[in-house]
Amino acid sequence: MNNHVTVLEIEGNAITHNLNYFRQKLHPETKILAVVKAFGYGSDGVKVASFLKDKVDYFAVAYSHEGVALRQADIKTPILVLHPQSQNIDLIVQYQLEPSLYNFNILNAFLSFTEKQLLTEYPIHLKFNTGLNRLGFCNNDVPKLMSSLGESKYHKIVSILSHLAASEDTSERDFTLTQLNNFNSIIKEVDTYLDYKPIIHALNTSGVINYPEAQFDMVRIGIGLYGFGNNKEETSKLKNSHVLKSVISQIHTIKKGETVGYNRAFKAKRLTKTATIPIGHADGISRKLGNNKGYVTIRDKKAWIVGNVCMDMIMVDISSINCDEGDEVFIFKNQEDILFMASITNTISYEILTMISQRIKRFLRF
Repeated sequence: MNNHVTVLEIEGNAITHNLNYFRQKLHPETKILAVVKAFGYGSDGVKVASFLKDKVDYFAVAYSHEGVALRQADIKTPILVLHPQSQNIDLIVQYQLEPSLYNFNILNAFLSFTEKQLLTEYPIHLKFNTGLNRLGFCNNDVPKLMSSLGESKYHKIVSILSHLAASEDTSERDFTLTQLNNFNSIIKEVDTYLDYKPIIHALNTSGVINYPEAQFDMVRIGIGLYGFGNNKEETSKLKNSHVLKSVISQIHTIKKGETVGYNRAFKAKRLTKTATIPIGHADGISRKLGNNKGYVTIRDKKAWIVGNVCMDMIMVDISSINCDEGDEVFIFKNQEDILFMASITNTISYEILTMISQRIKRFLRF
């Protein structure tokens, strides 16, 4: 049983607001795929998917075990596995997950498995590389790819997808438009081999914001669900879904000249009160936030971290805050807090959220 007093609250109402915000940017017929990989961007993928299962058309996970967890939670919504591995094909089929096939190795392994199992029209997705150069078939692979697929009854292409490399960066608009043009050409070529129309999708959160004309049949909403757009204006229209909170374990009075924490990194220049909070770098709090670089919020006031971040604890300056042991502490509660942590640690909101340790309990509130 997890008795950690530090908890992550997942705000269901915020997720609903964010989903509806993006929905109003779409054509009525455009499908929405909710990305719940990486524990729902550091929250809880199962809880988020359970909450959204009647509100979206598809889910996406990175790896097969993430999809298995959703199925075991009785989620029946279609689940796309973005990065399947040949070692997991049996699990993918067992749990009715849908693989994104991205090269001939995984394609041939999957087709061989479906044929041996005598499956009928098993749903597969074809991933094309249009410039991200991460995963995907190339445009000149289409003839060989479609020849390999042939007219087999064992599988059916449910969707064709690609991924944009810089949809959030308006200075890369020409590159992104080239990607989309390349993707359109691939779609037209694939269409010549098929007598049905798969779902087409390429846009992520930033793509929906900057390239709504390219929404095709479906869009994939990831970080946007959790409260972040691709600029301050868009983010201000969203609601933060991750609230990380703890309590004050102990309060100390530090005399002038005394030190706090490992390596005596903080030395009091005056009489100082500190509070010890049960969260540290093992929980996802970067050591870069120590020594007055990062803060927490206690009774609506910022309390700056003093000394080095410990594995399981931080100490903060509460000299100007009237508070007591046991009082509530917000590590972060809004986008401003998260983006500040990201700027200090030279990273992005994605990493701040996904670094939250799994030893911290999660609660979904709505």
